[in-house]
Amino acid sequence: MIQTLTRKLFLALCAVGIATLGSVAAAAGPDSTVSDRVKQLTRGTPWRQVAATALSFDTQHPQGMVKIGDYFYVSSVEIKTATKRYPQLQDGYDRDTGEGAGHLFKFDATGKLLADLPLGEGSMYHPGGIDYDGRYIWVPVAEYRPNSRAIVYRVDPEAMTATEAFRYGDHVGGIVHNTDDKTLHGVSWGSRRFYRFTLDDQGRVTNTGVAPEQLRKPNRAGYIDYQDCKYLGRREMLCSGLNNYQMKKDGPRFPLGGF
Repeated sequence: MIQTLTRKLFLALCAVGIATLGSVAAAAGPDSTVSDRVKQLTRGTPWRQVAATALSFDTQHPQGMVKIGDYFYVSSVEIKTATKRYPQLQDGYDRDTGEGAGHLFKFDATGKLLADLPLGEGSMYHPGGIDYDGRYIWVPVAEYRPNSRAIVYRVDPEAMTATEAFRYGDHVGGIVHNTDDKTLHGVSWGSRRFYRFTLDDQGRVTNTGVAPEQLRKPNRAGYIDYQDCKYLGRREMLCSGLNNYQMKKDGPRFPLGGF
């Protein structure tokens, strides 16, 4: 769970949540314990915060997180000029690109910022959900609008260097590396669509030439927007996201575990 409060981020380590997700990233392999525990969760499951760490830097708008060893990595979008809606569609888009910058932050357990890796290019400045495969952190960076385009990077977490893996003609808002099948799985804007990208033995993506209309599959579970996903092994991935919100007098409030 990531919460933003007075421009500081607090990492809440819950009894059955991020504490175990951290072990998933560190292990980067099959984790039947997390899988089995999550399948027992219900809306009535009580969550207990066991610790919180205040960060000493501006986190902007966090999107995804992994824990590798003693370090945390958070993808985040810095919004400089918010997107503006068009009165009607223009070239298939419902809004302009806005302006911003993408970040991958690395910090330690005390909340100290260790590195800030810029990611993106031009109007593609919105990092999404991330995944760690034992060697690289995979980070998609897209335009801040649906039906757009994205760059997917693989990041060396120790050197904090990024290598462009591929580009694609849709808003890829989250990515997962299935290390068993040598595939990457992406979710589009609001996770309304799923993509499956195949890798060769050298780790190169082989089907980026397939048009989005032919490659994507619809998300039939339309009640939830997946935001950040992790590969658990056994062809399973664990995702968090938003499935409802409540309107209050002082504005919308999102449920625990949402964006």
